[in-house]
Amino acid sequence: MLLKLLLLICVPLCKPTVLLLTASPSWPIEGNSMTLTCKTQYPPEKLGVQLQFCFFKDGYILGLSWNNSTELQITAVRREDSGSYWCEAQTAGTKVIRSKSIQIHVQRIPVYNVSLETQPPGGYVTEGEKLVLVCLVPEGTGDITFLWYKGALGLNLESKTQRSLTAKFEIPMVRESDAEKYYCAADNGYGPSLSGLVSITVRIPVSRPVLTLRASGAQKVVGDIIELHCEAWRGSPPILYQFYHENVTMGNSTAPFGGGASFNFSLTAEHFGNYFCEANNGLGTQCSEVVTLNITGKNSARDPCRSLSSPEPQGSPYVNSTATEQLQPIYENGEVSQMTWTKVDRVTWERENWVMSNSQT
Repeated sequence: MLLKLLLLICVPLCKPTVLLLTASPSWPIEGNSMTLTCKTQYPPEKLGVQLQFCFFKDGYILGLSWNNSTELQITAVRREDSGSYWCEAQTAGTKVIRSKSIQIHVQRIPVYNVSLETQPPGGYVTEGEKLVLVCLVPEGTGDITFLWYKGALGLNLESKTQRSLTAKFEIPMVRESDAEKYYCAADNGYGPSLSGLVSITVRIPVSRPVLTLRASGAQKVVGDIIELHCEAWRGSPPILYQFYHENVTMGNSTAPFGGGASFNFSLTAEHFGNYFCEANNGLGTQCSEVVTLNITGKNSARDPCRSLSSPEPQGSPYVNSTATEQLQPIYENGEVSQMTWTKVDRVTWERENWVMSNSQT
């Protein structure tokens, strides 16, 4: 009877307790969770013994050190979590028991199918606006390095490393020189994966156009063809030009590939007055300065686009336009049949007098 009692006491203390560490999943994917379980294999008579557990990786304690939980969960494993793991158990008055080590290899998913998107979409942006180049990958784990390139030769613009499937590169104020092809790359340790080329088109608002008047004949007599030529020096095509005489539309013309456009009419005595043109390419309208075809009297200038309460004289914006062009007077039935015209700026102009000379009293 005494021997049996001694055996009951000795068995829990003399038989070794075996620990077994398992990982679920055994081949974890970077970014996913992993659970470590420390299992005990000991005789049934020891089921009532309270054990304390501790988990280790490469010699370092994991979690909350010693506690009575047989599990430890790592919510989002990283590639650096690969290594040698084991667990230990102990009870009061017993020595520490250690499990065999297991090797855990965290799997990283390479990036692939890299794409480049633009904001605003479509690759069209107006000069002065912000352009955002968004580099995306549908899948990939770990730290991803994103790189942006300009041009087919690959001028590196910027690089960012982050734990994300998207990254952005911004150009705060787009200039005309930013019109180019762009692409991006992503790399999480398996080598860079490239996106396709994306073309960026920078749309340029029209500048203020210049209106010039041209006559077909050297003498510029009534009946000659007068050409109104309107041209904006900057602006993305197509550009629509509207021509005005005394604020009344005369006609329009389109420059599909940029540059200027013209409107022609036959000169009559009723064509005196003020002329201007407008340029519009869908990004805003700009008006030219006024060009005046003069007769007797003076007239104050006004801007066709806006009026000024206290106008101040300004220099003419026209090349070689400081002098008034004098037309040769020709009389028909006692009436003058030719006139003068001048170019003036948007603030003020002065009508020229009819050039008249009558040798007969």
